[in-house]
Amino acid sequence: MADRKLPPLADATSGALGAVVANTLVFPLDVIKTRLQVQSKTLSTLSPHQSYTSSSDAFLKIVRTEGIAGLYSGLGAGLLGTVANAFAYFWFYAQVRGWYSRRIGGEGGIGTGMELGLGAVAGALSQFFTLPISVVTTRQQTTVKHEQLSFLQTMKQIRYDEGIQGLWKGLRASLVLCVNPAITYGMFERLKTVWLKRSNNPDGRLSAGQVFILGALSKTLATVVTYPYIMAKVRLQWAPPKITDGELSDDEKESITYKSAPDVLRKVFASEGLAGLYQGMEAQIVKAVLCQAILFVCKDEISVYTMILLRFLFRNNNKSAVSRVPG
Repeated sequence: MADRKLPPLADATSGALGAVVANTLVFPLDVIKTRLQVQSKTLSTLSPHQSYTSSSDAFLKIVRTEGIAGLYSGLGAGLLGTVANAFAYFWFYAQVRGWYSRRIGGEGGIGTGMELGLGAVAGALSQFFTLPISVVTTRQQTTVKHEQLSFLQTMKQIRYDEGIQGLWKGLRASLVLCVNPAITYGMFERLKTVWLKRSNNPDGRLSAGQVFILGALSKTLATVVTYPYIMAKVRLQWAPPKITDGELSDDEKESITYKSAPDVLRKVFASEGLAGLYQGMEAQIVKAVLCQAILFVCKDEISVYTMILLRFLFRNNNKSAVSRVPG
């Protein structure tokens, strides 16, 4: 423990715990953006209390009709998904990177582009195992308080209504969205180059504040590019409210029944125009930027205490080993 670098598993644990703290703090924004993403003109007349004009309107209506607890609908499933995603991604990335490193005879040949590619592969593999948690979270976030079920009950309900494949709704859209980190990184590097060139920075380095600004801008641009697919994924995982006979025509029912991400994009654009493809984007961007910033801060703080704990355990193990040596 002479150096200050955490072992990979401890580093992943710090990251996962930081992600839990960050996602708990911004979870109300996640609920708001999810409800904005699934609302439609077709259903607005049937459920006016779940028809929102903006993020602030959604916040006020949720608190008024469901209380503060409504802003945390699906929190348990959401945090479980956060931890599962963090560990699944870490494990698959270690496996994929290790395999590729052995194939090329060392890590020296792994460039930035390949690192991003390996990360995308790890992200795609982790989706196969963690997507059911995402589907359950979406269902809980978009269900009114008096109809909400527990995590296991929601999972059983999905299996009963839609079969086991219902737990993997939105898988193709999730795989497409694995390119989001690569877009973010590519935009960051481009903005960094432009920034340094215009600022005439002699050492070619960015300050912490500049990194945050460029990182937030890069994440925003990547979100704008991929947002229609983010919205499509949520609509595929969402289940429309139960509709009694005569409330909607067959055409209206068809307009909120989706077969694939392209089908979602086509139907939303046809009924709500370009604006419909970007419903909830404001809350999505604020949530993503805040979550990333909080995550970095929390991870650094948790890493410090993790290092202290590991040093304590390491010293105790050494003392125990010494005490067992015959005199």
